[in-house]
Amino acid sequence: MGDYVFKLPDIGEGVVEGEIVAWHVKVGDSIKEDDQIVDIMTDKATVTIPSPTSGIVTELSGEVGDMIAVGSALVTFSTDGSSNVNQVEKSPEPEVIEEPVIEEEKISQPIAKEIKKPAPKPVELITESKVLVPSSGNTRILASPAVRRRARDAELDLSVVSGSGPAGRIRHADLDAYIAAGGTVTGAPPTSYSTKRNDTNEIKVVGLRRKIAEQMVKSKFSIPHFSYFEEIDVTELEELRQMLNATRDNDQPKLTYLPFIMMALAKIMPNHKECNALYNDENNIVTQYSAVHLGIATQTDRGLFVPVVKHVEAMDIWQSASEMQRVSGAARNGTASLDDLSGSTFTITSLGRDGGLGATPIINHPEVSILGIHKAREMPVVKDGKIVVRRIMNVSSSFDHRIVDGANGAALVQALKRMLEYPALIFM
Repeated sequence: MGDYVFKLPDIGEGVVEGEIVAWHVKVGDSIKEDDQIVDIMTDKATVTIPSPTSGIVTELSGEVGDMIAVGSALVTFSTDGSSNVNQVEKSPEPEVIEEPVIEEEKISQPIAKEIKKPAPKPVELITESKVLVPSSGNTRILASPAVRRRARDAELDLSVVSGSGPAGRIRHADLDAYIAAGGTVTGAPPTSYSTKRNDTNEIKVVGLRRKIAEQMVKSKFSIPHFSYFEEIDVTELEELRQMLNATRDNDQPKLTYLPFIMMALAKIMPNHKECNALYNDENNIVTQYSAVHLGIATQTDRGLFVPVVKHVEAMDIWQSASEMQRVSGAARNGTASLDDLSGSTFTITSLGRDGGLGATPIINHPEVSILGIHKAREMPVVKDGKIVVRRIMNVSSSFDHRIVDGANGAALVQALKRMLEYPALIFM
């Protein structure tokens, strides 16, 4: 019998660390070679790590939410073979899960040029305390890729920021405290979660939810948003929608407002290419698209995803509705492919019946525009000098003011308004 210490393998593509998002084993489990043991999330994807050997799990080196460096101890097994503590084992190839990270979402766009990082130094397995203590001198700064990128964007030197995480890991809260104090403090004090309190529920932000949070912060703080609101009279559009639904074939999907909005956007985008674009702010390059690839923000049990309906400009109303239902359904049930969740050039977000009257939607980086759809409702309005009841829908839009001028953003929304108020134009 001997102890077999399995270390986090090299996942590739310059990844030097990953976050534990799910353990598939626990201490005491009997494991066979190639059994799944843990899911690790990186900035690129989530991978499932298989067991390199058969044996009994005697120790797990980390909890869900912890960041583990490549080469650090991950799992210790008791095996029939000899100990490998002083040996270099061959790591099995991790299995890539077909579920991208928000992507960080989107969730879904080309990833900016990656900065090469030096390979991590070997980490010594400490058998008593199980805590890695930074040594004096040339110590590697512990921080996630998102924290490093944020510090780089803010031109902050991480060596002067003290971390409150395990082994001095620098977290977003430490950067917040450092910036809020004008650079005169070195991090937030550690927070203890060991004491149970009544009527509270502490939930660790890990995995996809953490990626969503990081993406929202990146979008909100790196993009100078401006928002624009408008009311649209969809009375005639509602009549057309009901007529088409009443006469549709059994194999045709039931139409909501979204397919009409998608078709209208595809119709007007050739005249508003600055809004159908991506902005690489590291290289200062704007890429405008002729094709219209619409991201549809979709709430799921696992968080927010943005599946993409591609080439809407080449579809009819039934095709756009069918494809929207397919990719949204795949996102909800967890079967969406990487292709389904990437490549959008413009995003639509809608809360349906809970849509409210207005919002300030956050742009899906690196896109430059987003459109929010709100609940349609009957309202008294003045038309031809008379008060009449009409069906009104509010829309809220946000634009990247570095790329889209206010007049251009307003022009896009006004063109959309004209299409939806006179829906025959969508099909001409």
